[in-house]
Amino acid sequence: MPERTPETHIIDYRAAEQLLAARDPRGAVKLLDPVIAAHPENTAARLLRARAFFAAAQLRPAELEFQLVLEREPDNAFAHFALARTLERANRPGEAQRHFRLAAALDPRPDYLAAARFEGD
Repeated sequence: MPERTPETHIIDYRAAEQLLAARDPRGAVKLLDPVIAAHPENTAARLLRARAFFAAAQLRPAELEFQLVLEREPDNAFAHFALARTLERANRPGEAQRHFRLAAALDPRPDYLAAARFEGD
C-alpha cells in the first residue's frame, strides 16, 4: 500500500463523505479508519465515522464515537442530536431524551425542538 500523506487523508475523508451519501457506510468506515489512526484528534473525521457507524446500524461504535466528539466539543448540537438518535435506536429513551434536550438548547432548530419534546413536561 502506498504511503499515506495528509493529502491522501483528505482525499479519503472526501471519498468517505461520498460513500456515506451513496449509502455505503461500511465503505466510509474503511476509508476513515486510517485517517483517524493518523489524526486521532480530527473531530470532523470522527463525527463522519460516527455517522457511518450509525448508518450501518453499528450502534455501540457510533455511540462511543459521538461521545468522543462531545468530550472535545460539548457544545456540538448535531453530535448531541445524533447521539440521542443512536441511544433511541438502542432502546435507551431516558439517555436519548437528555441529549435531544441538549441539542435543542444549543441550537433551537425545529427538528431538535420537536425531538426534545419540552412541552410534554
